[in-house]
Amino acid sequence: MNSEFNWQKSTLSGGGGEQCLYVAKGPDGAILLCESDDPATIITTSPEKLAAFMGGVKNGEFDHFVN
Repeated sequence: MNSEFNWQKSTLSGGGGEQCLYVAKGPDGAILLCESDDPATIITTSPEKLAAFMGGVKNGEFDHFVN
């Protein structure tokens, strides 16, 4: 994982560092995401797109992917 950024993970993530999704603020306000099992791959999105996705998560729109 790129140490240039201040990565943050949820306290609900696995205690041993597994099954973690990390989030950081990147250049120009971009939002960066990476997974603990592939930290070299970084996904970049905008705050607006992340907010829309998180709204869908809160509304249960993606529950069928984890159940």
